[in-house]
Amino acid sequence: MMLHILTTGGTIEGLDYNEKDRGREKSNFSIKAFLEAANVSFQYNIEEVFTLDSRFISQEHRESLANKIRAVDSDKILITHGTYTMEDTAKYIGNLKFNKTIVLTGSFILGTSAKTDAPFNLGFAISSLQFLKPDVYVAMNGEVFHWGNVTKNLETNKFEYKNE
Repeated sequence: MMLHILTTGGTIEGLDYNEKDRGREKSNFSIKAFLEAANVSFQYNIEEVFTLDSRFISQEHRESLANKIRAVDSDKILITHGTYTMEDTAKYIGNLKFNKTIVLTGSFILGTSAKTDAPFNLGFAISSLQFLKPDVYVAMNGEVFHWGNVTKNLETNKFEYKNE
């Protein structure tokens, strides 16, 4: 499997955001370091598309992400994304009907925190990519959601199916 990882920022990358001035502090967190520590045997590329709190991702940013997806040779793509607007980006990409398997994942707890869900979500999303049919999905906290049937529940701070 050749996996292409597109990064967009968010809590999973250990970026701590200052809401007041939209500033961010970059941490020493690295998705590459997670993969190296896991001793993965598949090939991968990591490409930063942008580094934003997902609340500030615009239509232009999503178009830029779509252009990167088009340009990637791999048919297995992982997108790391902030959870605030992950479902919006999944819907945007899903409507473009790429013939690729695309999984978005992130974390609710800062990637640099000892109690982060980032490594689990990364591993789960990568595993899911190997078995899913071409389409767009969100993989969070042990569940996979189709782009057309996912929402973030702000009360429970979890993703869930829209139509349940």
